[in-house]
Amino acid sequence: MTTLSVWKFDDPAGARVAIGTLEDLQRRDLIEIDDAAVVTWPADKKRPKTKQLHDLTGRAALSGSFWGLLFGLLFFVPLFGVAVGAAIGALSGSLADVGIDDDFIASLRSEVQPGTWALFVMTSDAVPDKVRDAFAGRQVTLLHTDLSPDEEARLREYFEED
Repeated sequence: MTTLSVWKFDDPAGARVAIGTLEDLQRRDLIEIDDAAVVTWPADKKRPKTKQLHDLTGRAALSGSFWGLLFGLLFFVPLFGVAVGAAIGALSGSLADVGIDDDFIASLRSEVQPGTWALFVMTSDAVPDKVRDAFAGRQVTLLHTDLSPDEEARLREYFEED
């Protein structure tokens, strides 16, 4: 099963340490990182910076258009207001088709705010108790959604890199 996880931190060090922890877990075959991106949003900035982490990704990285669509819905679409409501509905509907529904988007919007850093990770083949143990005692908020095999296939069909 594929999972889209978002690890939210209140400081940049937390995100950097999490990346190292996930790399270690992947080396030990306790998780497969299919794709990842990081969002940095200092408190004094109007909008976040995003970056796809190509050096973390495994065999089946998604294209930047997936992250662009997701981050656009999260951070930029709310700024445009009612004028683009129909287009927003179509975009969020297409993500719902791949297991990323409006409730998940809303929870991400409420958590990833100015003054936070977030690591977005698409994973599979995780050993949940080992991953949980690796992050025990850390100040992190975890949000995630699991994708069914059909949802994952549709996601890859739309967004997998060639």
